[in-house]
Amino acid sequence: MDIGIDLGTANTLLYVRGQGIVLNEPSVVAVKEGARHALAVGTEAKETIGRTPGSITAIRPLKDGVISDFEAAEEMIRHFVRKAVPGRRPRTRMVICVPSGVTQVERRAIVHASQRAGARAVHLVEEPMAAAIGAGLPVAEPRGSMIVDIGGGTSEVAVISLGGIVTSQSLRVGGDRLDAAITDYVRREHALLIGERTAEDVKVGIGSAWPVPGADDFEERTFTVRGREKVGGLPKTVELTVREVRGALDEPVEAIIAAVRTTLEECPPELSGDVMEHGIVLTGGGALLPGLDLRLASATGIPVFVADNPLDSVALGCGKCVEDFDGLERVMSAA
Repeated sequence: MDIGIDLGTANTLLYVRGQGIVLNEPSVVAVKEGARHALAVGTEAKETIGRTPGSITAIRPLKDGVISDFEAAEEMIRHFVRKAVPGRRPRTRMVICVPSGVTQVERRAIVHASQRAGARAVHLVEEPMAAAIGAGLPVAEPRGSMIVDIGGGTSEVAVISLGGIVTSQSLRVGGDRLDAAITDYVRREHALLIGERTAEDVKVGIGSAWPVPGADDFEERTFTVRGREKVGGLPKTVELTVREVRGALDEPVEAIIAAVRTTLEECPPELSGDVMEHGIVLTGGGALLPGLDLRLASATGIPVFVADNPLDSVALGCGKCVEDFDGLERVMSAA
Protein backbone atom coordinates (compact mmCIF):
# COMPACT_ATOMS: atom_id res chain seq x y z
CA MET A 1 0.00 0.00 0.00
CA ASP A 2 1.50 3.33 -1.12
CA ILE A 3 0.22 6.59 0.37
CA GLY A 4 1.11 10.22 -0.30
CA ILE A 5 0.54 12.75 2.48
CA ASP A 6 0.41 16.52 2.18
CA LEU A 7 1.00 17.15 5.87
CA GLY A 8 -0.15 20.75 6.01
CA THR A 9 -0.39 23.16 8.91
CA ALA A 10 -4.05 23.86 8.12
CA ASN A 11 -5.19 20.73 6.26
CA THR A 12 -3.86 17.23 5.64
CA LEU A 13 -4.56 15.49 2.34
CA LEU A 14 -4.02 11.78 1.65
CA TYR A 15 -3.42 10.31 -1.78
CA VAL A 16 -3.70 6.54 -2.20
CA ARG A 17 -2.00 4.87 -5.15
CA GLY A 18 -4.56 4.02 -7.82
CA GLN A 19 -7.36 5.93 -6.05
CA GLY A 20 -6.30 9.58 -6.00
CA ILE A 21 -7.01 12.01 -3.14
CA VAL A 22 -9.20 10.16 -0.66
CA LEU A 23 -9.05 12.46 2.38
CA ASN A 24 -8.89 16.20 3.03
CA GLU A 25 -9.37 17.25 6.65
CA PRO A 26 -8.12 19.96 9.05
CA SER A 27 -4.85 19.20 10.85
CA VAL A 28 -6.43 19.40 14.30
CA VAL A 29 -6.55 16.97 17.24
CA ALA A 30 -8.83 17.33 20.27
CA VAL A 31 -7.43 15.71 23.42
CA LYS A 32 -8.68 15.38 26.98
CA GLU A 33 -6.36 16.09 29.89
CA GLY A 34 -4.81 12.85 31.10
CA ALA A 35 -6.24 10.75 28.24
CA ARG A 36 -3.97 8.55 26.12
CA HIS A 37 -5.93 8.85 22.90
CA ALA A 38 -7.48 11.73 20.97
CA LEU A 39 -11.18 12.48 21.44
CA ALA A 40 -11.54 13.77 17.89
CA VAL A 41 -9.34 14.33 14.82
CA GLY A 42 -9.77 16.39 11.68
CA THR A 43 -13.09 18.05 10.82
CA GLU A 44 -14.75 16.98 14.07
CA ALA A 45 -11.83 18.34 16.12
CA LYS A 46 -11.77 21.67 14.27
CA GLU A 47 -15.36 22.32 15.31
CA THR A 48 -14.15 22.35 18.93
CA ILE A 49 -11.58 25.16 18.48
CA GLY A 50 -12.42 27.98 20.87
CA ARG A 51 -15.42 26.06 22.24
CA THR A 52 -13.87 23.43 24.51
CA PRO A 53 -14.14 23.13 28.33
CA GLY A 54 -10.97 23.44 30.37
CA SER A 55 -10.32 19.70 30.38
CA ILE A 56 -10.28 19.42 26.55
CA THR A 57 -7.74 21.07 24.28
CA ALA A 58 -7.84 21.46 20.49
CA ILE A 59 -4.25 21.05 19.25
CA ARG A 60 -2.71 21.83 15.92
CA PRO A 61 0.16 19.30 15.80
CA LEU A 62 1.96 21.27 13.09
CA LYS A 63 3.18 24.82 13.26
CA ASP A 64 4.87 26.62 10.37
CA GLY A 65 4.78 23.40 8.37
CA VAL A 66 6.64 21.24 10.90
CA ILE A 67 5.66 19.05 13.84
CA SER A 68 5.28 20.97 17.08
CA ASP A 69 3.48 18.23 19.06
CA PHE A 70 4.95 14.83 18.31
CA GLU A 71 2.35 12.63 20.02
CA ALA A 72 -0.60 14.52 18.54
CA ALA A 73 0.96 14.36 15.07
CA GLU A 74 1.49 10.62 15.37
CA GLU A 75 -2.11 10.15 16.49
CA MET A 76 -3.38 12.33 13.64
CA ILE A 77 -1.41 10.50 10.93
CA ARG A 78 -2.52 7.12 12.28
CA HIS A 79 -6.18 8.22 12.40
CA PHE A 80 -6.15 9.64 8.87
CA VAL A 81 -4.46 6.56 7.39
CA ARG A 82 -6.97 4.25 9.08
CA LYS A 83 -9.85 6.41 7.87
CA ALA A 84 -8.56 6.62 4.29
CA VAL A 85 -7.54 2.95 4.06
CA PRO A 86 -9.73 0.87 6.40
CA GLY A 87 -8.75 -2.71 7.20
CA ARG A 88 -5.27 -4.19 6.85
CA ARG A 89 -2.54 -2.00 5.39
CA PRO A 90 0.36 -4.36 4.66
CA ARG A 91 3.78 -2.91 3.85
CA THR A 92 2.60 0.71 3.90
CA ARG A 93 4.98 3.09 2.14
CA MET A 94 4.55 6.85 2.45
CA VAL A 95 5.64 9.91 0.51
CA ILE A 96 5.31 13.01 2.69
CA CYS A 97 5.69 16.62 1.57
CA VAL A 98 7.73 18.97 3.75
CA PRO A 99 8.73 22.66 3.49
CA SER A 100 12.06 23.20 1.74
CA GLY A 101 13.45 25.02 4.77
CA VAL A 102 12.98 22.28 7.37
CA THR A 103 15.99 21.23 9.42
CA GLN A 104 17.35 17.69 9.67
CA VAL A 105 15.88 17.42 13.17
CA GLU A 106 12.44 18.39 11.84
CA ARG A 107 12.80 15.89 8.99
CA ARG A 108 13.63 13.10 11.43
CA ALA A 109 10.62 14.03 13.56
CA ILE A 110 8.28 13.66 10.58
CA VAL A 111 9.83 10.34 9.54
CA HIS A 112 9.72 8.99 13.09
CA ALA A 113 6.08 10.03 13.62
CA SER A 114 5.10 8.38 10.32
CA GLN A 115 6.92 5.17 11.21
CA ARG A 116 5.24 5.09 14.63
CA ALA A 117 1.92 5.53 12.80
CA GLY A 118 2.58 2.38 10.75
CA ALA A 119 4.76 3.32 7.77
CA ARG A 120 7.33 0.75 6.64
CA ALA A 121 9.22 3.21 4.44
CA VAL A 122 9.03 7.01 4.35
CA HIS A 123 10.32 9.37 1.66
CA LEU A 124 10.21 13.14 2.03
CA VAL A 125 9.58 15.41 -0.97
CA GLU A 126 10.00 19.18 -0.80
CA GLU A 127 6.71 21.04 -1.09
CA PRO A 128 7.64 23.44 -3.92
CA MET A 129 8.68 20.49 -6.10
CA ALA A 130 5.46 18.63 -5.32
CA ALA A 131 3.40 21.78 -5.95
CA ALA A 132 5.10 22.36 -9.30
CA ILE A 133 4.50 18.75 -10.35
CA GLY A 134 0.87 18.96 -9.24
CA ALA A 135 0.39 22.23 -11.11
CA GLY A 136 1.61 20.61 -14.32
CA LEU A 137 4.85 22.57 -14.70
CA PRO A 138 7.58 20.99 -16.87
CA VAL A 139 9.93 20.40 -13.94
CA ALA A 140 12.06 17.80 -15.78
CA GLU A 141 12.86 20.09 -18.72
CA PRO A 142 15.92 22.38 -18.93
CA ARG A 143 13.65 25.38 -18.44
CA GLY A 144 13.14 27.60 -15.45
CA SER A 145 9.73 27.24 -13.79
CA MET A 146 8.80 29.41 -10.81
CA ILE A 147 6.30 28.25 -8.20
CA VAL A 148 4.91 30.14 -5.19
CA ASP A 149 3.08 27.78 -2.83
CA ILE A 150 1.26 29.62 -0.02
CA GLY A 151 0.07 27.15 2.60
CA GLY A 152 -1.32 27.50 6.10
CA GLY A 153 2.01 27.80 7.88
CA THR A 154 4.63 28.48 5.21
CA SER A 155 5.09 30.04 1.80
CA GLU A 156 7.47 28.20 -0.51
CA VAL A 157 9.05 30.09 -3.41
CA ALA A 158 11.26 28.17 -5.83
CA VAL A 159 12.72 28.14 -9.30
CA ILE A 160 12.90 24.59 -10.67
CA SER A 161 14.79 23.19 -13.66
CA LEU A 162 15.89 19.69 -14.76
CA GLY A 163 14.05 18.02 -11.89
CA GLY A 164 15.76 20.01 -9.14
CA ILE A 165 15.30 23.20 -7.12
CA VAL A 166 17.78 25.79 -8.37
CA THR A 167 17.00 28.47 -5.79
CA SER A 168 14.29 28.77 -3.17
CA GLN A 169 12.96 30.64 -0.16
CA SER A 170 10.95 29.04 2.64
CA LEU A 171 9.03 31.71 4.51
CA ARG A 172 7.11 30.93 7.69
CA VAL A 173 4.27 33.16 6.57
CA GLY A 174 1.03 31.67 5.31
CA GLY A 175 -2.69 31.52 5.91
CA ASP A 176 -2.28 31.40 9.70
CA ARG A 177 -0.20 34.59 9.61
CA LEU A 178 -2.91 36.27 7.51
CA ASP A 179 -5.51 35.26 10.11
CA ALA A 180 -3.30 36.57 12.92
CA ALA A 181 -2.89 39.90 11.10
CA ILE A 182 -6.68 40.30 11.03
CA THR A 183 -6.95 39.36 14.72
CA ASP A 184 -4.27 41.91 15.64
CA TYR A 185 -5.90 44.64 13.56
CA VAL A 186 -9.35 44.14 15.11
CA ARG A 187 -7.85 44.13 18.60
CA ARG A 188 -5.76 47.23 17.93
CA GLU A 189 -8.23 49.37 15.97
CA HIS A 190 -11.57 48.23 17.39
CA ALA A 191 -10.56 47.02 20.90
CA LEU A 192 -12.28 43.74 20.08
CA LEU A 193 -10.99 40.22 20.81
CA ILE A 194 -11.87 37.58 18.21
CA GLY A 195 -10.83 33.95 17.72
CA GLU A 196 -8.87 32.37 14.89
CA ARG A 197 -12.00 30.85 13.32
CA THR A 198 -13.62 34.29 13.10
CA ALA A 199 -10.46 35.78 11.60
CA GLU A 200 -10.40 33.03 8.99
CA ASP A 201 -14.05 33.73 8.13
CA VAL A 202 -13.20 37.41 7.63
CA LYS A 203 -10.26 36.52 5.36
CA VAL A 204 -12.38 34.21 3.23
CA GLY A 205 -15.33 36.61 3.18
CA ILE A 206 -13.75 39.97 2.33
CA GLY A 207 -9.98 39.45 2.34
CA SER A 208 -7.97 40.71 -0.65
CA ALA A 209 -4.46 41.81 -1.56
CA TRP A 210 -5.26 44.23 -4.41
CA PRO A 211 -8.37 45.89 -5.86
CA VAL A 212 -9.87 43.44 -8.35
CA PRO A 213 -10.84 45.04 -11.68
CA GLY A 214 -14.54 44.81 -12.46
CA ALA A 215 -15.46 43.80 -8.91
CA ASP A 216 -16.88 47.08 -7.60
CA ASP A 217 -19.53 45.22 -5.63
CA PHE A 218 -16.79 43.34 -3.76
CA GLU A 219 -15.11 46.61 -2.76
CA GLU A 220 -18.31 47.75 -1.05
CA ARG A 221 -18.78 44.61 1.03
CA THR A 222 -18.65 44.58 4.81
CA PHE A 223 -18.32 41.76 7.34
CA THR A 224 -19.99 41.69 10.73
CA VAL A 225 -17.60 40.52 13.42
CA ARG A 226 -18.72 39.47 16.87
CA GLY A 227 -16.31 39.15 19.75
CA ARG A 228 -15.49 40.35 23.26
CA GLU A 229 -14.52 43.86 24.29
CA LYS A 230 -10.83 44.21 25.09
CA VAL A 231 -11.48 46.33 28.17
CA GLY A 232 -14.99 45.66 29.47
CA GLY A 233 -15.15 42.01 28.44
CA LEU A 234 -18.72 42.31 27.16
CA PRO A 235 -19.91 41.00 23.76
CA LYS A 236 -19.45 43.52 20.96
CA THR A 237 -20.15 43.73 17.22
CA VAL A 238 -18.26 45.75 14.57
CA GLU A 239 -18.44 46.06 10.79
CA LEU A 240 -15.22 45.56 8.84
CA THR A 241 -14.75 46.86 5.30
CA VAL A 242 -12.79 45.34 2.42
CA ARG A 243 -10.28 48.21 2.51
CA GLU A 244 -9.70 47.75 6.25
CA VAL A 245 -8.97 44.05 5.89
CA ARG A 246 -6.72 44.66 2.88
CA GLY A 247 -4.67 47.06 4.97
CA ALA A 248 -4.52 44.55 7.82
CA LEU A 249 -3.12 41.90 5.45
CA ASP A 250 -0.53 44.22 3.94
CA GLU A 251 2.45 43.18 6.11
CA PRO A 252 2.31 39.39 5.53
CA VAL A 253 1.52 39.92 1.83
CA GLU A 254 4.58 42.16 1.48
CA ALA A 255 6.70 39.50 3.20
CA ILE A 256 5.64 36.98 0.54
CA ILE A 257 6.41 39.48 -2.24
CA ALA A 258 9.84 40.15 -0.72
CA ALA A 259 10.60 36.39 -0.75
CA VAL A 260 9.65 36.24 -4.44
CA ARG A 261 11.93 39.17 -5.22
CA THR A 262 14.82 37.56 -3.32
CA THR A 263 14.36 34.28 -5.21
CA LEU A 264 14.35 36.14 -8.54
CA GLU A 265 17.54 38.01 -7.56
CA GLU A 266 19.29 34.70 -6.81
CA CYS A 267 18.08 33.03 -10.00
CA PRO A 268 20.63 32.46 -12.82
CA PRO A 269 20.10 34.89 -15.74
CA GLU A 270 19.11 32.19 -18.25
CA LEU A 271 16.41 30.84 -15.96
CA SER A 272 15.24 34.38 -15.14
CA GLY A 273 14.48 34.81 -18.81
CA ASP A 274 12.38 31.64 -18.75
CA VAL A 275 10.44 32.87 -15.74
CA MET A 276 9.87 36.23 -17.44
CA GLU A 277 8.55 34.46 -20.52
CA HIS A 278 6.38 31.80 -18.88
CA GLY A 279 5.38 33.58 -15.67
CA ILE A 280 4.97 32.65 -12.02
CA VAL A 281 2.44 30.04 -10.85
CA LEU A 282 0.61 30.39 -7.52
CA THR A 283 -0.60 27.35 -5.58
CA GLY A 284 -1.87 26.68 -2.06
CA GLY A 285 -4.81 28.17 -0.21
CA GLY A 286 -3.19 31.62 -0.22
CA ALA A 287 -3.36 31.66 -4.02
CA LEU A 288 -7.13 32.10 -3.65
CA LEU A 289 -6.73 35.50 -1.93
CA PRO A 290 -8.35 37.91 -4.43
CA GLY A 291 -5.91 40.27 -6.10
CA LEU A 292 -2.74 38.52 -4.90
CA ASP A 293 -1.78 37.55 -8.44
CA LEU A 294 -2.29 41.13 -9.63
CA ARG A 295 -0.27 42.60 -6.76
CA LEU A 296 2.59 40.16 -7.31
CA ALA A 297 2.60 40.86 -11.05
CA SER A 298 2.71 44.60 -10.36
CA ALA A 299 5.60 44.20 -7.91
CA THR A 300 7.74 41.99 -10.18
CA GLY A 301 6.71 42.92 -13.70
CA ILE A 302 6.20 39.20 -14.45
CA PRO A 303 2.91 37.53 -15.42
CA VAL A 304 1.37 35.60 -12.52
CA PHE A 305 -1.10 32.74 -12.89
CA VAL A 306 -3.13 30.79 -10.34
CA ALA A 307 -2.92 27.00 -10.77
CA ASP A 308 -6.06 25.21 -11.94
CA ASN A 309 -6.41 23.38 -8.63
CA PRO A 310 -4.30 25.36 -6.15
CA LEU A 311 -5.60 23.71 -2.97
CA ASP A 312 -4.70 20.21 -4.16
CA SER A 313 -1.51 20.92 -6.13
CA VAL A 314 0.90 19.63 -3.47
CA ALA A 315 -1.16 16.50 -2.83
CA LEU A 316 -1.47 15.81 -6.58
CA GLY A 317 2.28 16.23 -7.04
CA CYS A 318 2.88 13.96 -4.07
CA GLY A 319 0.47 11.50 -5.67
CA LYS A 320 2.45 11.43 -8.90
CA CYS A 321 5.50 10.45 -6.85
CA VAL A 322 3.42 7.72 -5.20
CA GLU A 323 2.29 6.35 -8.57
CA ASP A 324 5.96 5.92 -9.48
CA PHE A 325 7.18 4.91 -6.03
CA ASP A 326 9.78 2.46 -7.35
CA GLY A 327 11.29 5.16 -9.54
CA LEU A 328 11.30 7.55 -6.57
CA GLU A 329 13.15 4.99 -4.44
CA ARG A 330 15.80 4.59 -7.15
CA VAL A 331 16.30 8.35 -7.31
CA MET A 332 16.53 8.62 -3.51
CA SER A 333 19.01 5.77 -3.23
CA ALA A 334 21.16 7.24 -6.02
CA ALA A 335 21.21 10.57 -4.21
